[in-house]
Amino acid sequence: MITILKLFLIGLHTFILSVLALISILIDRSFKSYHYLSKIFAGGTLFISGVKVKIFGLENIDEKATYVFVSNHASQFDITVLQWGVPNRLAMIFKKELSKIPVFGWQLKLGPNIMVDRKSPESGVKSIEEAKDLMRTKGISVLVFPEGTRSKTGELLPFKRGAFHLAAKVGYPIVPVTIIDSDKIMPKGTFKLRRGIIKLIFDKPINTENVKSKVDELQLMDNIKLIMQNNKERFK
Repeated sequence: MITILKLFLIGLHTFILSVLALISILIDRSFKSYHYLSKIFAGGTLFISGVKVKIFGLENIDEKATYVFVSNHASQFDITVLQWGVPNRLAMIFKKELSKIPVFGWQLKLGPNIMVDRKSPESGVKSIEEAKDLMRTKGISVLVFPEGTRSKTGELLPFKRGAFHLAAKVGYPIVPVTIIDSDKIMPKGTFKLRRGIIKLIFDKPINTENVKSKVDELQLMDNIKLIMQNNKERFK
């Protein structure tokens, strides 16, 4: 019963903030107000859920810089936690189907986010160009999940090279981000919502200027996966 009430309040909160986000998109094309609203959305959602976030390594991040944030993914709460914890303006890469959700999906599509059609190979190339444009003209950082989907166990899934190919093409530093215990709050495949603490770890940015080939991208991918695995052991 408590979970149902929490989900209702989160849904109402999401609707109100989505309406405000649509209004902000119309009047502020710098998307600064959109960024502040995302903080309010994330903070409200965490508060309603009874979830706290402990952040480590924030001193590694320059909030005025532009990065590619690369994070593991184990829960529906991961994006909310990242919206709350990342100090930089942030663009999400989201699947096309989400854009069909009334109000919420509309603000995703019209806001500073990147829509991908997983059925279209051309969509991947287009997403890289859109990411470049956002980062260079608006100074907005991009978030990617190299696993491609949520882990059911919290353990790291195999990484896909696409996230690192994007990072190499845009030329901005990569920040490895490790999320721990989000799978205990709302595991994949369930709507059961538990109280708890999620840990968010930011590592030092990694320069991508020398990433020129597929071999370089794969090496970068292995290095970042190792960083995340070490963090999961260190902060468990």
